[in-house]
Amino acid sequence: MHGSYEERILHLCETYYEAVYRFLYHFVGNRCDAEDITQEVFIRVLEALPRYDGRVQIKTWIFSIAKHVAIDQYRRKKFRRILSTIWFNDIPATDGLPEVVFLEKERDQQLRNVILKLPQKYRMVIILRSMEACSVKETAEILGVSEAKVKVDYHRALKLIQKKISEAEEEGGGKTCAGKTKISYIKE
Repeated sequence: MHGSYEERILHLCETYYEAVYRFLYHFVGNRCDAEDITQEVFIRVLEALPRYDGRVQIKTWIFSIAKHVAIDQYRRKKFRRILSTIWFNDIPATDGLPEVVFLEKERDQQLRNVILKLPQKYRMVIILRSMEACSVKETAEILGVSEAKVKVDYHRALKLIQKKISEAEEEGGGKTCAGKTKISYIKE
């Protein structure tokens, strides 16, 4: 990034603001809180920018700051709910029979509820890998852990999701919505 300090700041905001907001929205589950925290992240980015040394990609550096701000908020407010009921808001609606659309929405709600119950480290990995499409390496750098730990935590998170969905099926009479148990939109 060349140019004046102001141009660098503008470029960073234009390039990463939306991605950081989405990450935080999925983490805190509230648009207002996500907006506030995103602004706090970029205040911290701007304050720390003169010290950025280029050892990691700028995206990774910014997401690391976002992770720390989100955890700080989590600890400070002790959120009971981390994700909102609008987990897959950006997925376009599919055309079809109203019953099918309803069942798909109900299945998505079930998945959102399961993800809400995951331990924080697993939610972070699921959000970064599945929602933000970060690579294993990027996720490891953002979370400050090894790539092996990212892979293990991601795999464990998926297993926990599948287990909790199975348990919910058993409680609900043996069926999930539309009879589906596969979480196909979360990639392994």
